[in-house]
Amino acid sequence: MRKTLSIVLIACLILALGLAAGCSKKTEQAAPDKGAPEKQATEKLVVGAIGEPHTAMLKMVKSKLAEQGVEMEIKDFTEYSQLNPALNDKQIDANFFQHIPYLEDFNAKTNSKLVWTVKIHTEPMRIYSEKIDNLDKLADGAIVGIPNDPTNSGRALAVLQSAGLIKLKEGAGVTATERDIIENPKKLEIKMADAATLPRVLQDAAICCINTNYALDAGLDPMKAVFVEPGDSPFANVVVVRPEDKDKDSIVKLGKALQSPEIADFLKTNYPAVVLAF
Repeated sequence: MRKTLSIVLIACLILALGLAAGCSKKTEQAAPDKGAPEKQATEKLVVGAIGEPHTAMLKMVKSKLAEQGVEMEIKDFTEYSQLNPALNDKQIDANFFQHIPYLEDFNAKTNSKLVWTVKIHTEPMRIYSEKIDNLDKLADGAIVGIPNDPTNSGRALAVLQSAGLIKLKEGAGVTATERDIIENPKKLEIKMADAATLPRVLQDAAICCINTNYALDAGLDPMKAVFVEPGDSPFANVVVVRPEDKDKDSIVKLGKALQSPEIADFLKTNYPAVVLAF
């Protein structure tokens, strides 16, 4: 009996030691390697854009942001009017396509509170033509195409004034309309059209005031424009977000990446005298 009890006790002791060793081994395997670097948390950032050079610039900084823990998705849009509503509705986290007057006009008309974070570049508006190579050749009563959205139509009218073709009422500003024209010596016929369609309108109009991104998308050569908006334009292109996200880490990193020397060099190389970095 004593012999049997001893055998049972020894067996229990062996089993207990085996279980203890197994638990110790599992614990040892589960312990993290203190020498391994911690994996950086990734933050998703969806940015809306439209046309060049905005999309190209975002693609350039995508890998740099990834190194900083920001996974950026670029969402392409086809119309200006879609981007700010998409931002308001939280379909995207930021957008990069517009200038400050356009943003201010949108906020005023929709009771929105979107804010811009950083100025990136300017894209001087230009006057293009397929019929003349100099504004001195512009005929009386000629058709002139301009964008139909309020801020860009006002901008286009200011460009026509700078070109000496019309004169606006003093203080008309960036939201000028045709009603603000006080002098039109050539009796030009101003026609409004969606900004994206203006390159096609050139087939019928004598001249068109076209935003740089749409001119580039249509394959127009900005260096062959018959007039360029003066350099003191207030139309800086900016990154826009919802107010609560203005100081968000990923948004700050996006702004810094777009203001980098690499982007400035890219603009200078690919769009000389067409897109000007801040």
